Amino acid sequence: MTADTSAPRARTFPFRSQPWILTYHSVSDPTEDPYGITVSADRLDEQLTWLRRRGLTGVGIAALLRAWRAGKRGLVGLTFDDGYADFLDEALPVLLAHGCNATVFVLPGRPGGSNAWDPLGPRRPLLTEEGIRTVAAAGMEVGSHGMLHRDLTALSDDELRRETHGSREALRLIVRQAPSGFCYPYGTADRRVVESVREAGYAYGCALAPGSLSGPLALPRTHVSHADRGARLRAKEVRHRLRHRSPGAMGPGDAE
Repeated sequence: MTADTSAPRARTFPFRSQPWILTYHSVSDPTEDPYGITVSADRLDEQLTWLRRRGLTGVGIAALLRAWRAGKRGLVGLTFDDGYADFLDEALPVLLAHGCNATVFVLPGRPGGSNAWDPLGPRRPLLTEEGIRTVAAAGMEVGSHGMLHRDLTALSDDELRRETHGSREALRLIVRQAPSGFCYPYGTADRRVVESVREAGYAYGCALAPGSLSGPLALPRTHVSHADRGARLRAKEVRHRLRHRSPGAMGPGDAE
């Protein structure tokens, strides 16, 4: 994994639209999927083909933010939450075939476990520590999703510190490098949680719809499902550009 400690810390982006970041979870059979978070490898291939035909290349978030600061265009962030083991066999080959990278947010407190936090299932295996190292060795960015996938806003200060600070240290031991990024479980954060992420030393944080917290430590993202094809992806891109704007000069993509 390539470290990127130069990613921007808490400040307002200088561009009118914040970077577009897509959120994936499991890449496997979507037949049994009560939460709508699974896409098949074939559908992922179709979605990446759509992006590439539009001149967009998927990258990890540290790389995306570095390019965004430099005013470069043509990139979209790809994130895979929860660290499902199927990333290695199903998602990784598709990403590499399209010349894309991604950030995989993993749970170092559940190596080789399963998504026990989802009451409706189905149970899917998570990456082992060796699997996490394999992801990093393949050139993907590894980020933290906390230790155990808990709602951080409901935790005590000590529990919160373990999820933010503790998971960063745990990943440093696994991949020999501290992660730059943190992803809030369930996409949920508040000011206390964001401050804990800042104090832990993360350069950026990923949410879903952060509202007034929006910024480098609470980046908005777009959920992607198996139902998303060209027209739906385009609609989601337009919605992102309209919803997530920052004060300042026009930036990459806004003049399109």
